[in-house]
Amino acid sequence: MMDPLKDEELTDVEDATSEGSLESELIPEADEPVEAEKDEQLEGVDGPEPDGDALKEAEGELGNSGDSDIREEFHQLNDRHLRLVAEFNNFRRRTEQERLGAWSRAQADIVGEFLDVLDDLSRVAELDLNNATVEGIMEGVDLVEKKFIRMLEVSGVEVIDPSDSLFDPEEMEAVMRIPTESEDQDDLVAQVFQKGYSLKGILVRPARVSVYKSS
Repeated sequence: MMDPLKDEELTDVEDATSEGSLESELIPEADEPVEAEKDEQLEGVDGPEPDGDALKEAEGELGNSGDSDIREEFHQLNDRHLRLVAEFNNFRRRTEQERLGAWSRAQADIVGEFLDVLDDLSRVAELDLNNATVEGIMEGVDLVEKKFIRMLEVSGVEVIDPSDSLFDPEEMEAVMRIPTESEDQDDLVAQVFQKGYSLKGILVRPARVSVYKSS
């Protein structure tokens, strides 16, 4: 015959067990959300996290390497620039010396040609007036003048002789105005007092003339 007290205790134990199993089904275990949070935090991370000190050291090495390359390239460009400047200065100095040398040689050639004319003038000046005639002296002076003009033309000098031409302020200088009643003579050169000269398009001396001017 069973004890009624023991039956009651067994009934209480079974009820407690059934209630405990029911609570375990309704309330999840405490460890499960912690593991889920770890999974979410580690999701997308491959391998171990890099060390901060090692990363800074690598960046410093890269920076130093880049600065060294830039510095070397700068020195190379600076050296090339200095060489180009020196070469240009030498070229400019050499060109200037050659230009001055060419100009000096050209002047020497012109002076050498004029020396022949000077010799002819000296011979005319040394003529014995007791034996020379006026016609002979004038002929010698005329020959010297023609030779001198020929030397000027060879040197590129052009004579400006504006006789019976319109007044040109680019090549002439009016030193006198002569009134005229004819409009056809207006701005015509009346008289040439001094011929002008130009050297290869450059005006050396303007011709000095008198000009007709209608009133």
